[in-house]
Amino acid sequence: MSVAKVIEITSGSKKSFEDAIAVGIARASETIADIQGAWVQDQKVVVSKGKVTEYRVSLKVTFVLAGKKK
Repeated sequence: MSVAKVIEITSGSKKSFEDAIAVGIARASETIADIQGAWVQDQKVVVSKGKVTEYRVSLKVTFVLAGKKK
């Protein structure tokens, strides 16, 4: 039996929402093992002088907790 944990992260990209998601998952994977999935909780953009300058996402990331040591 496994136990999963869900954390919330925020990530941004100057390219797109898809890139912001990929950047967030890649960064989370550097310190969190066994990421199983993620869902986008929120999306927003930063606007400057009438143009989108950054895409931001809030992600809920699910990962499996390591087994109990005996």
